Amino acid sequence: MMKAPNLFFSICVLLLISCTSSDSVDYTVPTNAEQPEDTFDPNADYNILFVGNSLTYYNNLPLLVKTEAASRGVIVNTKMLASSNYAIVDHWADGEVQTLISSGIYDFVIIQQGPSSQQSGYDMLLNSGADYAAICEANDARLAYYMVWPAIVNYFTFDNVIANYTAAAEANNAILCPVGRRWKEHFDQTNDFSYYGSDQFHPSLQGSRIAAEVIVQSLGL
Repeated sequence: MMKAPNLFFSICVLLLISCTSSDSVDYTVPTNAEQPEDTFDPNADYNILFVGNSLTYYNNLPLLVKTEAASRGVIVNTKMLASSNYAIVDHWADGEVQTLISSGIYDFVIIQQGPSSQQSGYDMLLNSGADYAAICEANDARLAYYMVWPAIVNYFTFDNVIANYTAAAEANNAILCPVGRRWKEHFDQTNDFSYYGSDQFHPSLQGSRIAAEVIVQSLGL
């Protein structure tokens, strides 16, 4: 007797998810406040600032980048500025990111927001990204874009995600960390979607480790 209501509820949930903008999907996850703060090594080779949302703080991507770099004999310090559902314009409006970059201690500033497959998302990557590029240049830091991916329900937008992150990075003379492209190549070749976590949007630990590997390679560490 319970099968029909359960089926109805499942259909409603799927419809709700499918109507969600691919630029704003961000399911309930731990807040960045629950991620341990990195320790600062004054003898590190590089200092990296991560600016993003849950796709950055989920699985503590900065720590995974630090671990991946260390496996290659490179010591890095990482600092994370990430809040759920934030775009790069939100961090800019808060003002903390300008203070951090202006300190002059960061060699790389890695920015990330939602999938950004739509025009509005691309405009933010391009135009707000130009603000980040300018302040990075003024403080001897290299700007990098961490290309992400869409939720599985919005997989059809994947090519737009790749194109928009790529174009914004090129326009702002920034480094591109093409994590999303690496993910899609894997999916298309293997039909294995294990880089996605259980909510089919945020990364599994394996997916985050792949992201860390791509980021370290892209920065040339």
